[in-house]
Parts: sequence; C-alpha cells; structure tokens
Amino acid sequence: MKDLGAYLKRVRVSNGVNIAEAAEDLELSVAELENIEAGNVKAFKDLYDLKEYIKLYSKYLGLNSDKVVDEFNNFLFDHTSKISLDDIKNAQAKEKVEEELNKVRSPYTIPVKEKSYALPIFLIAVLVLLIILIAIYVVVNSIHDVPIRVDELLIIK
Repeated sequence: MKDLGAYLKRVRVSNGVNIAEAAEDLELSVAELENIEAGNVKAFKDLYDLKEYIKLYSKYLGLNSDKVVDEFNNFLFDHTSKISLDDIKNAQAKEKVEEELNKVRSPYTIPVKEKSYALPIFLIAVLVLLIILIAIYVVVNSIHDVPIRVDELLIIK
C-alpha cells in the first residue's frame, strides 16, 4: 500500500496540485489524503471506504481508476491472507464489545422481553379446578349427611 500511496503522491505533485486543494475538491480531509499517500491503512475504520477514496482520488488525478483499485485489491489480498484466524476472532470480539459500549440505552432501545402468561394461567386453572372439586365434595357430603326421616313420610291413620 505504501507503493500505491507514494505513486498517487508523485502523480499529484507532478500535476502541480496542493494536498489541501485536492482534499477540498474531493471533500476529504487533508489527514485522509495524507494517510492514503503514506499507505497508512490502519487510519481507516472501513477498508471499503478506503477503497472508494482511492478510486475517487485516482480519478481526480486523471489515472485509470480500475487499475489503481486492482492494485489496492492485490494489496488487500496479500495483507488479509496473512491474518491468522485467531486475530480475526479477536478483532470480531473486540468489535462486539465496542458495539455494546456504544449502544444508546433508553426505554425505546432496550429490547422488550415478551411476558409469558403460561404459568399464571396454569395456576388459575388449577385453583378453579380445586374450588370446583371442593364444591362437589361439599355438596355430595351434605346430601349424604341429611338423615331420612321415615316416620314423617308414613301417614298413619
């Protein structure tokens, strides 16, 4: 990437363009252009954005942007093929932690847990069933407890 950045810088200088002027025309910061020319990939959070900046910058300088982007893609392939799987996992874990820390916490962004009404409904059903069984028991026992008075039923003449 340093070679590509140096090449872009040489073309800019040979075209007689000041870095501040180029940054203003491209609506980029001077620091971003300096990092591109220095080959400082780590200064950019997203490689896709860096790729777009390089494409835009190469068009601005009158270069064949497809060839410049191909050169950048070759650099990416060489660079990313040397990254270990552990480094990728660590970077993903770090990114998740940073994402969690940067989340906005408010009543509107906190995920709402769905309430489960299964247990209260089950308990109410058991309670109603128990009350019905007790009522049936009381009614059946009260029927059996009433003594039948035979002497009142017989009419003696």
